Amino acid sequence: MNLTRATLRPDLAILTMSGFLEARPRVGYYYSGKSKGKFFNEKLRQFEVKDYMSQPVVLRENTTVYDAICTIFLEDVSTLFIINEDNDFVGVCSRKDLLRASMIGADIHKVPISVNMTRMPNVTYLKESELVIYAADRMIEKEIDSIPIVRKKDNQKYEVIGRISKTTIAKLLVALYKE
Repeated sequence: MNLTRATLRPDLAILTMSGFLEARPRVGYYYSGKSKGKFFNEKLRQFEVKDYMSQPVVLRENTTVYDAICTIFLEDVSTLFIINEDNDFVGVCSRKDLLRASMIGADIHKVPISVNMTRMPNVTYLKESELVIYAADRMIEKEIDSIPIVRKKDNQKYEVIGRISKTTIAKLLVALYKE
């Protein structure tokens, strides 16, 4: 092959930026030893949930089941995060919880959401510094659609500061693929 360095330079630059090749003066280009899988794995370890979390949909624990049903559909979310009067995170309420509450025959205009929610400590949550890939693993393991992102308060309770969902993680993976 009669190819000049100038012909190969753009291709070598792309491979170097991708991490597959490394370049050194007076040595030249050489294979870095990273496969595509290793490169992807390293890339995923860079993403923390604080950079990809969205706004949480939060209700007080004395909110009625009817209002929670309206909120979950108006906000188009799968899970509501429940707080008390001190803004402490106390539980979650899913569509399944709301369906169960509406089927038991009680007046959903009077029953508070606290009766039907999943309470702490039986709730899966993440801190803002944890990895997105860990969030995805927890969602698969627990078979849930979103996870609250929390921050510890002075009173040793948690406050909800965000949420990460399967949709958010799917968007991140598509963006990585398009890079």
